[in-house]
Amino acid sequence: MYLEVKDVKKSYGSDTSYVQVLNGISTSVEQGDMCVIQGTSGSGKSTLLNCIGGLETMDSGSIRVDGRELFGMKPSVLSDYRRELLGFVFQFYNLVPNLTVLENIQVCQYLSKEPLDLDELLEIIGLAEHRDKFPSQLSGGQQQRCAIARALIKNPRLLLCDEPTGALDSKTSRDILMLLETINQRYGTTMLIVTHNNAIKSMVHKVLVIKDGMVVKDYRNDVRVPAADLEDL
Repeated sequence: MYLEVKDVKKSYGSDTSYVQVLNGISTSVEQGDMCVIQGTSGSGKSTLLNCIGGLETMDSGSIRVDGRELFGMKPSVLSDYRRELLGFVFQFYNLVPNLTVLENIQVCQYLSKEPLDLDELLEIIGLAEHRDKFPSQLSGGQQQRCAIARALIKNPRLLLCDEPTGALDSKTSRDILMLLETINQRYGTTMLIVTHNNAIKSMVHKVLVIKDGMVVKDYRNDVRVPAADLEDL
C-alpha cells in the first residue's frame, strides 16, 4: 500500500482551549489512486492532509508514505520528504505576483533532480501561450492551473490538494478536475483531494468521509464518472 494511516490522533491547545481534531484516523490509499477526503468544516480533513504532508505533527499514530514513517521524523528529514515526494495545491494560489507563469513554475523545478519536461507540462496544463504573463493577467482558473503546474513540475509521487476548486465557478471547476484527471492518467500521480464538493467523489478511485475527527465512510468506487460528466459542480 502506498499510503497507510493508522490510528492518527491530533489535538490543539490545552486545558479549557483543548480540542481533539483527529480521533484515531485509519485508512490506506493505493499508488496511482485519486482519493477524495470529505467532511464538514471542522471535521479534521485539512488537518489530516497537513499531517500527511508533514506540515503538522500528529500526537500519536502512524503515517507511512512510500515506506517512510512520518511519526517522529526529524525536521531535516521531513523537509527532504516534502521536497522529494510531495506536491501541494491549495484553494488560494499563492503565486509570486512579480514572477511570470514560467518563473513561478521554475521556482519548484529547481527543487527536483528529475523534474517533468517544462514545455510538455505547459502544453498539458493549457498555459503554453500564457507562459510570459504575470498572475494579475490571468483568470482564477489559469492561476490555479499555474499553481498545479508548479506543484507537478517536481514530478511528485503524491499530490495533496486542499479545496483546489473552492474559489472557482462551476465551469472552471470542471476544467480543473478534468486537468487533474488527465494528470493522474498520464503520470500515475497519487492524489488526495480535500473538498466540500459532493460531486467530485464520483470521479475518484476512493472516498474517505470524516466527521468529528473520525472516519465514517471509507470505500472504493466500482464505477467512476469522468470529470467531464460530473453534475452539480
